[in-house]
Amino acid sequence: MTTPTRQLHTSSSSIMKLTGHNTREVPRPRFGTAQVWVESPLQLLSAVETHAAGLLGHDVRIIPRQGMPLEATTQALLANAPAGVSFLPPARKPPAPKNSADRFVVGDAYSGKVQRALLAGIKAKEVIIIDDGMATLALIKQLTAMDPTALVRARAKNSAARTAMGLAMWHRLRQLARESRLLIVSALLVDEPTQQRMEEVGIKFAQHKFEWLATQPVAERFTEPTLLIGSAMVADGLIHEQPYLEWIASIAEDGPVAYFPHRRENGQLLEKIGRIENLVAMQHTVPIEMRLRALRPGQEIRALPSTVIPSLRLLLGHDAKALYPQPVPDSWWTDSTPHALREHLSSSLKV
Repeated sequence: MTTPTRQLHTSSSSIMKLTGHNTREVPRPRFGTAQVWVESPLQLLSAVETHAAGLLGHDVRIIPRQGMPLEATTQALLANAPAGVSFLPPARKPPAPKNSADRFVVGDAYSGKVQRALLAGIKAKEVIIIDDGMATLALIKQLTAMDPTALVRARAKNSAARTAMGLAMWHRLRQLARESRLLIVSALLVDEPTQQRMEEVGIKFAQHKFEWLATQPVAERFTEPTLLIGSAMVADGLIHEQPYLEWIASIAEDGPVAYFPHRRENGQLLEKIGRIENLVAMQHTVPIEMRLRALRPGQEIRALPSTVIPSLRLLLGHDAKALYPQPVPDSWWTDSTPHALREHLSSSLKV
Protein backbone atom coordinates (compact mmCIF):
# COMPACT_ATOMS: atom_id res chain seq x y z
CA MET A 1 0.00 0.00 0.00
CA THR A 2 1.31 3.44 -0.89
CA THR A 3 1.39 6.14 1.75
CA PRO A 4 0.77 9.79 0.84
CA THR A 5 3.84 11.79 -0.10
CA ARG A 6 4.26 15.02 1.83
CA GLN A 7 6.82 17.80 1.68
CA LEU A 8 10.12 17.11 3.43
CA HIS A 9 11.29 19.70 5.95
CA THR A 10 14.90 19.66 7.03
CA SER A 11 16.56 22.21 9.31
CA SER A 12 19.73 24.07 8.47
CA SER A 13 21.53 22.00 11.10
CA SER A 14 21.27 19.00 8.79
CA ILE A 15 24.23 20.01 6.67
CA MET A 16 26.54 17.00 6.70
CA LYS A 17 30.28 17.61 6.69
CA LEU A 18 32.79 14.92 5.88
CA THR A 19 35.86 14.64 8.08
CA GLY A 20 38.22 13.30 5.44
CA HIS A 21 41.42 14.97 4.35
CA ASN A 22 39.68 16.91 1.58
CA THR A 23 36.57 18.14 3.37
CA ARG A 24 33.45 17.90 1.23
CA GLU A 25 29.94 18.96 2.11
CA VAL A 26 26.70 17.39 0.97
CA PRO A 27 24.01 20.08 1.37
CA ARG A 28 20.65 19.01 2.69
CA PRO A 29 17.81 18.77 1.97
CA ARG A 30 18.39 17.47 -1.53
CA PHE A 31 15.44 17.42 -3.89
CA GLY A 32 14.32 15.09 -6.64
CA THR A 33 13.09 11.50 -6.69
CA ALA A 34 14.52 8.26 -5.37
CA GLN A 35 13.62 4.60 -5.74
CA VAL A 36 14.80 2.49 -2.82
CA TRP A 37 15.14 -1.31 -2.86
CA VAL A 38 15.46 -2.97 0.58
CA GLU A 39 16.05 -6.61 1.42
CA SER A 40 16.25 -6.63 5.24
CA PRO A 41 14.65 -4.88 8.23
CA LEU A 42 17.86 -2.94 8.94
CA GLN A 43 18.03 -1.70 5.34
CA LEU A 44 14.42 -0.56 5.66
CA LEU A 45 15.20 1.42 8.81
CA SER A 46 18.34 2.79 7.12
CA ALA A 47 16.26 3.99 4.18
CA VAL A 48 13.99 5.98 6.46
CA GLU A 49 16.97 7.42 8.39
CA THR A 50 18.71 8.45 5.15
CA HIS A 51 15.54 10.07 3.85
CA ALA A 52 14.88 11.85 7.15
CA ALA A 53 18.42 13.25 6.94
CA GLY A 54 17.48 14.94 3.67
CA LEU A 55 19.78 12.86 1.46
CA LEU A 56 17.27 11.15 -0.84
CA GLY A 57 15.01 13.93 -2.12
CA HIS A 58 11.40 15.01 -1.69
CA ASP A 59 9.73 12.00 -3.38
CA VAL A 60 11.09 8.71 -2.05
CA ARG A 61 9.54 5.36 -2.90
CA ILE A 62 10.64 2.35 -0.82
CA ILE A 63 10.15 -1.08 -2.39
CA PRO A 64 10.66 -4.13 -0.10
CA ARG A 65 11.89 -7.38 -1.57
CA GLN A 66 9.11 -9.94 -1.81
CA GLY A 67 9.42 -12.92 0.53
CA MET A 68 11.57 -11.17 3.15
CA PRO A 69 10.36 -10.60 6.76
CA LEU A 70 9.76 -6.88 6.31
CA GLU A 71 6.05 -6.45 7.03
CA ALA A 72 6.44 -5.80 10.78
CA THR A 73 9.13 -3.19 10.23
CA THR A 74 7.14 -1.54 7.45
CA GLN A 75 4.05 -1.29 9.65
CA ALA A 76 6.11 0.05 12.56
CA LEU A 77 7.58 2.78 10.36
CA LEU A 78 4.41 3.55 8.44
CA ALA A 79 2.57 5.72 10.96
CA ASN A 80 5.46 8.07 11.74
CA ALA A 81 7.49 7.93 8.53
CA PRO A 82 9.04 11.29 7.66
CA ALA A 83 7.29 13.43 5.08
CA GLY A 84 7.92 12.55 1.47
CA VAL A 85 8.36 8.80 1.81
CA SER A 86 6.04 6.20 0.32
CA PHE A 87 6.04 2.42 0.84
CA LEU A 88 5.20 0.45 -2.29
CA PRO A 89 4.08 -3.20 -2.47
CA PRO A 90 6.85 -5.84 -2.26
CA ALA A 91 8.46 -6.88 -5.54
CA ARG A 92 10.58 -9.83 -6.71
CA LYS A 93 13.35 -7.66 -8.11
CA PRO A 94 14.55 -4.06 -7.84
CA PRO A 95 13.32 -1.35 -10.17
CA ALA A 96 15.48 -0.78 -13.23
CA PRO A 97 18.00 2.03 -12.63
CA LYS A 98 17.45 2.98 -16.28
CA ASN A 99 14.28 4.87 -15.36
CA SER A 100 13.90 8.58 -14.68
CA ALA A 101 14.43 8.57 -10.90
CA ASP A 102 17.22 10.90 -9.79
CA ARG A 103 18.58 8.37 -7.30
CA PHE A 104 18.73 4.57 -7.26
CA VAL A 105 19.11 3.40 -3.67
CA VAL A 106 20.04 -0.07 -2.38
CA GLY A 107 21.35 -1.55 0.84
CA ASP A 108 23.19 -4.69 -0.26
CA ALA A 109 25.81 -4.30 -2.97
CA TYR A 110 26.54 -8.06 -2.67
CA SER A 111 22.98 -9.00 -3.69
CA GLY A 112 22.79 -10.79 -7.02
CA LYS A 113 19.53 -8.99 -7.84
CA VAL A 114 21.13 -5.60 -7.17
CA GLN A 115 24.22 -6.43 -9.20
CA ARG A 116 22.20 -7.58 -12.21
CA ALA A 117 20.18 -4.35 -12.08
CA LEU A 118 23.21 -2.08 -11.92
CA LEU A 119 25.20 -3.99 -14.52
CA ALA A 120 22.27 -3.75 -16.95
CA GLY A 121 22.70 0.04 -17.16
CA ILE A 122 22.17 3.16 -15.07
CA LYS A 123 20.44 6.40 -16.02
CA ALA A 124 19.86 7.57 -12.46
CA LYS A 125 22.01 10.58 -11.62
CA GLU A 126 23.30 8.91 -8.45
CA VAL A 127 23.53 5.49 -6.85
CA ILE A 128 23.25 5.49 -3.05
CA ILE A 129 24.19 2.53 -0.88
CA ILE A 130 22.46 2.78 2.48
CA ASP A 131 23.46 1.07 5.68
CA ASP A 132 23.58 -2.72 5.83
CA GLY A 133 25.69 -2.86 8.96
CA MET A 134 29.11 -4.51 8.99
CA ALA A 135 28.68 -5.46 5.34
CA THR A 136 28.83 -1.76 4.48
CA LEU A 137 32.26 -1.45 6.11
CA ALA A 138 33.46 -4.52 4.20
CA LEU A 139 32.22 -2.96 0.98
CA ILE A 140 34.05 0.31 1.66
CA LYS A 141 37.26 -1.60 2.32
CA GLN A 142 36.95 -3.47 -0.96
CA LEU A 143 36.03 -0.42 -3.03
CA THR A 144 38.98 1.57 -1.70
CA ALA A 145 41.47 -1.23 -2.31
CA MET A 146 44.08 -0.80 -5.04
CA ASP A 147 43.31 -4.13 -6.69
CA PRO A 148 39.89 -5.10 -8.10
CA THR A 149 37.97 -7.44 -5.78
CA ALA A 150 34.88 -9.49 -6.59
CA LEU A 151 31.94 -8.21 -4.53
CA VAL A 152 30.65 -11.55 -3.27
CA ARG A 153 29.72 -12.75 0.20
CA ALA A 154 32.75 -14.04 2.09
CA ARG A 155 30.81 -16.92 3.63
CA ALA A 156 29.25 -18.14 0.37
CA LYS A 157 30.53 -20.77 -2.07
CA ASN A 158 30.59 -18.73 -5.25
CA SER A 159 30.62 -20.09 -8.78
CA ALA A 160 32.95 -18.72 -11.44
CA ALA A 161 30.00 -16.88 -13.01
CA ARG A 162 28.97 -15.36 -9.67
CA THR A 163 32.55 -14.26 -8.98
CA ALA A 164 32.77 -12.70 -12.45
CA MET A 165 29.58 -10.72 -11.81
CA GLY A 166 30.94 -9.57 -8.45
CA LEU A 167 34.12 -8.37 -10.14
CA ALA A 168 32.11 -6.50 -12.77
CA MET A 169 30.15 -4.89 -9.92
CA TRP A 170 33.41 -3.62 -8.38
CA HIS A 171 34.34 -1.96 -11.66
CA ARG A 172 30.83 -0.50 -12.08
CA LEU A 173 30.84 1.09 -8.62
CA ARG A 174 34.35 2.43 -9.09
CA GLN A 175 33.23 3.95 -12.39
CA LEU A 176 30.29 5.62 -10.64
CA ALA A 177 32.69 6.92 -7.99
CA ARG A 178 34.95 8.47 -10.65
CA GLU A 179 31.88 10.20 -12.06
CA SER A 180 30.95 11.46 -8.55
CA ARG A 181 27.72 9.45 -8.73
CA LEU A 182 28.25 7.10 -5.76
CA LEU A 183 27.23 7.94 -2.19
CA ILE A 184 27.51 5.56 0.78
CA VAL A 185 25.53 6.30 3.95
CA SER A 186 26.13 4.52 7.27
CA ALA A 187 25.69 4.91 11.01
CA LEU A 188 28.99 3.11 11.58
CA LEU A 189 32.27 4.88 12.17
CA VAL A 190 34.63 5.11 9.21
CA ASP A 191 38.12 6.21 10.24
CA GLU A 192 39.74 9.27 8.71
CA PRO A 193 42.35 7.41 6.60
CA THR A 194 39.56 5.37 5.02
CA GLN A 195 37.49 8.48 4.36
CA GLN A 196 40.53 10.05 2.73
CA ARG A 197 40.90 7.02 0.48
CA MET A 198 37.18 7.24 -0.36
CA GLU A 199 37.73 10.86 -1.38
CA GLU A 200 40.63 9.84 -3.59
CA VAL A 201 38.56 7.32 -5.56
CA GLY A 202 35.54 9.64 -5.67
CA ILE A 203 33.17 7.96 -3.19
CA LYS A 204 30.96 10.38 -1.28
CA PHE A 205 30.19 9.39 2.32
CA ALA A 206 27.63 10.49 4.90
CA GLN A 207 27.15 9.28 8.46
CA HIS A 208 23.92 9.37 10.42
CA LYS A 209 23.42 8.60 14.11
CA PHE A 210 19.81 7.37 14.04
CA GLU A 211 18.62 10.93 14.62
CA TRP A 212 15.12 10.18 13.31
CA LEU A 213 14.68 7.01 15.38
CA ALA A 214 15.81 8.85 18.50
CA THR A 215 12.80 11.17 18.17
CA GLN A 216 10.28 8.32 17.99
CA PRO A 217 8.38 6.96 21.00
CA VAL A 218 9.63 3.70 22.49
CA ALA A 219 7.04 1.09 21.61
CA GLU A 220 8.29 -1.83 23.74
CA ARG A 221 9.62 -2.36 27.25
CA PHE A 222 10.99 -5.65 28.57
CA THR A 223 11.06 -6.75 32.21
CA GLU A 224 13.83 -9.38 32.11
CA PRO A 225 17.10 -8.14 33.66
CA THR A 226 19.18 -9.57 30.78
CA LEU A 227 18.43 -8.98 27.11
CA LEU A 228 20.32 -11.42 24.88
CA ILE A 229 20.60 -10.69 21.16
CA GLY A 230 20.67 -13.80 18.99
CA SER A 231 23.36 -14.32 16.36
CA ALA A 232 23.21 -15.64 12.79
CA MET A 233 26.72 -17.06 13.02
CA VAL A 234 25.52 -20.61 13.77
CA ALA A 235 22.97 -20.50 10.96
CA ASP A 236 25.65 -19.19 8.60
CA GLY A 237 28.07 -21.96 9.57
CA LEU A 238 30.64 -19.57 11.06
CA ILE A 239 30.64 -20.92 14.62
CA HIS A 240 29.77 -24.28 16.17
CA GLU A 241 26.33 -24.73 17.65
CA GLN A 242 27.22 -26.41 20.97
CA PRO A 243 29.40 -23.66 22.50
CA TYR A 244 26.81 -21.11 21.43
CA LEU A 245 24.06 -22.99 23.28
CA GLU A 246 26.31 -23.42 26.32
CA TRP A 247 27.05 -19.69 26.35
CA ILE A 248 23.34 -18.85 26.30
CA ALA A 249 22.65 -21.35 29.10
CA SER A 250 25.44 -19.90 31.24
CA ILE A 251 23.90 -16.43 30.97
CA ALA A 252 20.45 -17.77 31.85
CA GLU A 253 21.83 -19.42 35.02
CA ASP A 254 21.99 -15.96 36.61
CA GLY A 255 18.29 -15.19 36.14
CA PRO A 256 15.57 -14.48 33.56
CA VAL A 257 16.79 -13.75 30.04
CA ALA A 258 14.83 -12.31 27.11
CA TYR A 259 16.24 -13.85 23.93
CA PHE A 260 15.83 -11.93 20.66
CA PRO A 261 16.38 -14.37 17.77
CA HIS A 262 18.13 -13.40 14.57
CA ARG A 263 15.92 -13.66 11.50
CA ARG A 264 18.19 -16.35 10.00
CA GLU A 265 18.17 -18.68 13.02
CA ASN A 266 16.29 -21.81 12.02
CA GLY A 267 13.47 -23.51 13.88
CA GLN A 268 15.57 -26.46 15.05
CA LEU A 269 18.12 -24.21 16.75
CA LEU A 270 15.43 -21.99 18.23
CA GLU A 271 13.70 -25.06 19.65
CA LYS A 272 16.90 -25.98 21.53
CA ILE A 273 17.31 -22.43 22.76
CA GLY A 274 13.69 -22.33 23.88
CA ARG A 275 14.29 -25.32 26.21
CA ILE A 276 16.93 -23.44 28.21
CA GLU A 277 15.74 -22.71 31.75
CA ASN A 278 15.07 -19.06 32.68
CA LEU A 279 14.99 -18.04 29.02
CA VAL A 280 12.03 -16.34 27.34
CA ALA A 281 12.23 -16.42 23.53
CA MET A 282 10.86 -13.28 21.92
CA GLN A 283 9.23 -13.20 18.50
CA HIS A 284 11.31 -11.71 15.70
CA THR A 285 9.60 -8.50 14.63
CA VAL A 286 11.53 -5.29 13.95
CA PRO A 287 15.27 -4.45 14.06
CA ILE A 288 16.94 -4.62 17.46
CA GLU A 289 17.86 -0.95 17.05
CA MET A 290 14.13 -0.18 17.29
CA ARG A 291 13.45 -2.55 20.19
CA LEU A 292 16.31 -2.10 22.65
CA ARG A 293 17.08 1.62 22.55
CA ALA A 294 15.72 2.27 26.05
CA LEU A 295 16.68 0.22 29.12
CA ARG A 296 15.23 -0.11 32.58
CA PRO A 297 17.57 0.52 35.54
CA GLY A 298 19.82 -2.50 36.04
CA GLN A 299 19.10 -4.12 32.68
CA GLU A 300 22.00 -5.30 30.55
CA ILE A 301 22.39 -6.40 26.94
CA ARG A 302 24.55 -9.34 25.89
CA ALA A 303 25.56 -10.09 22.30
CA LEU A 304 28.15 -11.68 20.08
CA PRO A 305 29.94 -9.48 17.49
CA SER A 306 27.44 -7.95 15.09
CA THR A 307 26.20 -4.71 13.59
CA VAL A 308 23.88 -4.05 16.52
CA ILE A 309 26.77 -3.38 18.89
CA PRO A 310 27.99 -0.10 17.35
CA SER A 311 24.39 0.83 16.48
CA LEU A 312 23.17 0.39 20.07
CA ARG A 313 26.17 2.32 21.38
CA LEU A 314 24.89 5.28 19.38
CA LEU A 315 21.27 4.86 20.44
CA LEU A 316 21.80 4.10 24.13
CA GLY A 317 24.14 6.99 24.85
CA HIS A 318 25.08 6.94 28.55
CA ASP A 319 23.29 3.59 28.98
CA ALA A 320 25.70 1.97 26.51
CA LYS A 321 27.76 0.95 29.55
CA ALA A 322 25.09 -1.76 30.05
CA LEU A 323 26.03 -3.34 26.70
CA TYR A 324 28.35 -6.34 27.10
CA PRO A 325 29.62 -7.75 23.80
CA GLN A 326 31.14 -11.23 23.92
CA PRO A 327 34.28 -11.91 21.83
CA VAL A 328 34.17 -15.21 19.96
CA PRO A 329 36.70 -17.70 21.41
CA ASP A 330 38.94 -19.32 18.81
CA SER A 331 37.49 -22.75 19.53
CA TRP A 332 34.00 -21.59 18.51
CA TRP A 333 34.91 -20.81 14.89
CA THR A 334 34.35 -23.49 12.27
CA ASP A 335 37.32 -24.47 10.11
CA SER A 336 35.59 -23.04 7.04
CA THR A 337 35.40 -19.50 8.46
CA PRO A 338 38.20 -17.43 6.87
CA HIS A 339 40.53 -15.61 9.23
CA ALA A 340 39.79 -12.29 7.50
CA LEU A 341 36.04 -12.77 8.11
CA ARG A 342 36.67 -13.56 11.78
CA GLU A 343 38.62 -10.33 12.15
CA HIS A 344 36.00 -8.32 10.28
CA LEU A 345 33.14 -9.58 12.48
CA SER A 346 35.16 -9.06 15.66
CA SER A 347 35.89 -5.46 14.67
CA SER A 348 32.35 -4.55 15.76
CA LEU A 349 33.54 -4.90 19.38
CA LYS A 350 35.89 -1.93 19.09
CA VAL A 351 34.75 1.22 20.82
